Amino acid sequence: MASAPDDLLSFVSQVGGDRQLRVEENLGAGFVRLRVAEAERRQAKHDIRSVEDAVIEMLRNARDAGARHVYVATSREANLRTTTIIDDGDGIPPAMHQRIFDARVTSKLDTMRMDRWGVHGRGMALYAIRENVESVCVVSSDVGKGASIQLVSDAQRLSERADQSTWPHLGTDDEGNQSIVRGPRNIIRTCCEFALEEHGACEVYLGSPADIVATARRRVRPSLSHTDLLFLDDLEELPVLERLSAAADAVELAQVAQGVGLSISERTAHRIIAGEIRPLRSVWSRLTHRSAKGNNEGIVDLQRDRRGLHISEKDMGYFLRLMERDFSILGERYYLTLASDPKMRISKGKITVTFEVRESD
Repeated sequence: MASAPDDLLSFVSQVGGDRQLRVEENLGAGFVRLRVAEAERRQAKHDIRSVEDAVIEMLRNARDAGARHVYVATSREANLRTTTIIDDGDGIPPAMHQRIFDARVTSKLDTMRMDRWGVHGRGMALYAIRENVESVCVVSSDVGKGASIQLVSDAQRLSERADQSTWPHLGTDDEGNQSIVRGPRNIIRTCCEFALEEHGACEVYLGSPADIVATARRRVRPSLSHTDLLFLDDLEELPVLERLSAAADAVELAQVAQGVGLSISERTAHRIIAGEIRPLRSVWSRLTHRSAKGNNEGIVDLQRDRRGLHISEKDMGYFLRLMERDFSILGERYYLTLASDPKMRISKGKITVTFEVRESD
């Protein structure tokens, strides 16, 4: 049974729409005084105007939570961009996983900070992000274990720069300090500007989910010894980033990655463990140590639609055995034998099977 306040709100909504719920006082001549909640909602809509705005707010949050390392994984499928920010900061208690997205909720009562992007610590950043994206949530976090927060945005609702692959150019400002001098104001530039501003205090890594898993697995050192890890009941007892480096095999790595908001296939996990996907350098390092071959060498295109065909190792093996068996039809007719096992390559919209053959005697 609804409470009296709920009944009253329902009645007001039915009679006057939501106008009365948004207005505190009608001042006449078309002027009104908005309720606090409506004013906050409108401010939030204004605060976040692009994906890049959301990313810088997430980076500032991680920094203010004491993070020394922040990993930004982002990819786009059609109009939807998924961005997961994982840090090694103070962490968020489970009871606050949803409340932190409410207006005016902050852990910075006495530590509000002013930086080049303005005042930070009002308790409005995550609320503003929630009001402008399709979804945002704490994927995994606890006190002392860092945090993983994921947001999904729609490019038709929250804009982003069309060029998400070009890195900015580094120069000097009027005072001789390192500064970004040109380049599109995309996600990459946002991370670069933050990395320059916080160099020596907070290190940022940027790439696809697979890049970030490979990088964290190589660069994050588990706090427990190998022996202690063997007796660990659940990897979720570890800090968020340490779980990736503690995963024992490809199956576990794919599961752990999913559990911290990084979706990769078992096949990709195998490639990471085999060293086929190289770890990233930090954003600052990549920006300041560009290869002479070009500014964009080795850069992950954050705009590219990353939907692709994923086939399990088991199904690939079964399919190749069938192909090898059926090859005997050609072998008998044209006196051919296989020089090696068939090889299979998967790309977007295409499966290629290669047979290396030699003529039978």
